[in-house]
Amino acid sequence: MKHLFIFFVLLSCFYACQEASEKTENSHTNTNSDTTMQTTTPPSMKATLLLDSKAALGEGALWNKKTQELYWIDIENGILHIYNPQNQKDRTINLGQRVGTVVPTEGGNALVALEDGIYEIDLKTEKKKLLTKRPEKDFPENRFNDGKCDPAGRFWVGTMSMKGIEKAGALYLFDSEQKITKTFDSVTVSNGIVWSLDSTKMYYIDTPTKEVKEFSYDHKTGAISFLKVAVTIPDGAGYPDGMTIDSEGMLWIGMWEGYSVMRWNPVSGELLMKVDVPVARVTSCAFGGENLDTLYITTASVGAKEEELKQYPSSGSLFMVKTGHTGVPNFEYKKKKKKMALGF
Repeated sequence: MKHLFIFFVLLSCFYACQEASEKTENSHTNTNSDTTMQTTTPPSMKATLLLDSKAALGEGALWNKKTQELYWIDIENGILHIYNPQNQKDRTINLGQRVGTVVPTEGGNALVALEDGIYEIDLKTEKKKLLTKRPEKDFPENRFNDGKCDPAGRFWVGTMSMKGIEKAGALYLFDSEQKITKTFDSVTVSNGIVWSLDSTKMYYIDTPTKEVKEFSYDHKTGAISFLKVAVTIPDGAGYPDGMTIDSEGMLWIGMWEGYSVMRWNPVSGELLMKVDVPVARVTSCAFGGENLDTLYITTASVGAKEEELKQYPSSGSLFMVKTGHTGVPNFEYKKKKKKMALGF
């Protein structure tokens, strides 16, 4: 009996040791697996210099599908740029004050959001007409910033404080009847905005939050309602600025102080791709070209110290890259047509 007892004790110890060994091995395996998941990096590519423009604050990249031209702006210098890739000429229009964004109109002109209001620019004569003043009497130091047209042809544009006051800005809707309405409040730096491919959601960036917010969107009325945070930018990646959407519904975001444009999945919040740009302040991006397969990227030089400009001499320039993805056509501003009066 004594020997039998000792045998069972030894057998129990053997199985206990074996089980402990398996648990340790599984633990190492899981740890290695977790580490692999955490260190996995998305595919990347590099953007190339297209136009050595040296803009102070290049922004607002947008492709005009009708004219096959790239619209973009230099905010601080108040300049509208119209780049034609066919002849490689970059036309400039001096707007006389800071400009936040530009969109084409259905009639062949352009809307620009300047410091004090929204104007229509006759692109032939370069004359501008004030359509509405910026509706912020309590914040005289605010200015209009980024914006785009929605699928119904309404113009969405946000504001920000030029003195850095937090939550002093807002997001506005400028409709087909040229009425301006506040849609979202307490914004610090209103930036990128796009709509989902099925026109049921709107994605919007208030840069300091390092988030892309998702709203429900009513195509008929333009009404929005906050749903969730679709993308959270991790620490060290920079700050989200201008944004566009591709034909798969993925978001492309210019990363201020992030040296890149990043492609994000708004459903999963996953980072899918990174385009490296040899400039710290990447501001906006837009798909253009005949097949919408060229990603144009604007950058800024404002705020850069002399040492930084020596290290990154292309700051403020226009870049491009073929990503293997395609964009979707941008929308034009559609003004409500006046009904003709019938006389008898």
